[in-house]
Amino acid sequence: MKYHFDEIIDLRNTNSLKYDFAAERGKPEGLIPLWVADMDFRTAPSVAEALLQSAGHAIFGYSEVKRNGDYFHALQNWFDKRFHFRIEPDWVVKTPGVVYAVCAAINAFTQPGESVMIQTPVYHPFKSSIEANGRRLVTNSLVYANGQYQIDVHDFECQIVRHKVKLFILCSPHNPVGRVWTKDELTQMGELCQKHGVFVVSDEIHCDFVYEGHVHTVFGTVNETFLRHAMICTSPSKTFNLAGLQSANIFIADTPLRRRFQNEMIKTGCSHLNTMGLVACQAAYAGGGEWLAELLAYLAGNYAFAKEFVANEMPNLRLAKLEGTYLLWLDLNACVFSEAELDRLIVNKAGLWVDNGRIFGEEGAGFIRINMAVPRSILQQAFDQLAKALP
Repeated sequence: MKYHFDEIIDLRNTNSLKYDFAAERGKPEGLIPLWVADMDFRTAPSVAEALLQSAGHAIFGYSEVKRNGDYFHALQNWFDKRFHFRIEPDWVVKTPGVVYAVCAAINAFTQPGESVMIQTPVYHPFKSSIEANGRRLVTNSLVYANGQYQIDVHDFECQIVRHKVKLFILCSPHNPVGRVWTKDELTQMGELCQKHGVFVVSDEIHCDFVYEGHVHTVFGTVNETFLRHAMICTSPSKTFNLAGLQSANIFIADTPLRRRFQNEMIKTGCSHLNTMGLVACQAAYAGGGEWLAELLAYLAGNYAFAKEFVANEMPNLRLAKLEGTYLLWLDLNACVFSEAELDRLIVNKAGLWVDNGRIFGEEGAGFIRINMAVPRSILQQAFDQLAKALP
């Protein structure tokens, strides 16, 4: 490979949330950290070079990008080439992140006390965003069978009708279960949302992480009606390891809906993004394609390693099929019978810091989420330690 994803980079004492905050998060020092969803890889060279060049003039004042300039064309080319999603300049709303956009959407498109639906087990800030903003949480539980998750379409509609759901947060690809929803699945959900007047917030932050045999479909490309009754949330942060630069691109095709969202942003005082976030985003989408192709090949190798290791060394465990993201979803229910037992096994015996599946919803009990976006030697060490710790 041209890029060295096997390189182990010492991130300790760099203010890394992943490596430097074990004590603050109630964990012992020395654990292998595979929890928070950023990568242990250097970003694409095009990004690093652009940031160094920008830092060279040593002026960091207010920054913006032209409506139809180089930044927009980098975005447009990326999503058109990879997903056949042709965005227009007016659709783009830049925010400090996807979670910020989700919260703004909740406030823009629902009223206090109204219902917002998610599909559990799912990225836990969705739940906290709904509840912190005074909305009612409604869940459509995904169905787990034979190592894969499916949508309970009947329950999906029942929950909408029973609770008068106003907004649905779609996680696509799904974090943490690794599903890449098919066009048919998106169509089923979208048609039910249209039928009952439910606005869709589609979190597609992991859209670039899709493995062989699967294709990511942008929700807004399914049909024009879906596009006009949804907002598509994207960011270079996962793809290019830029989470600390806080930039996201939200696509809202309908003008009145976009204005409602922008008015909500005004209430929070959000007007200009991080200067370096803008620089990094443009450089990533303009010049990061080759780097991403090699990254995906490396991650596919990590998944192949994990799948083989579980089958041969931990046959009582079940690894959910990974179609997208770089997050492994591992079922330990055959080996542990309580949350306390699971925590003791993972932390005290295996020496790992991972996400307990319960934070993603009750359906995640007995599961752990493992970030595999690390050098393979670290992933192998983590799995070796887990195998030795199992009863």
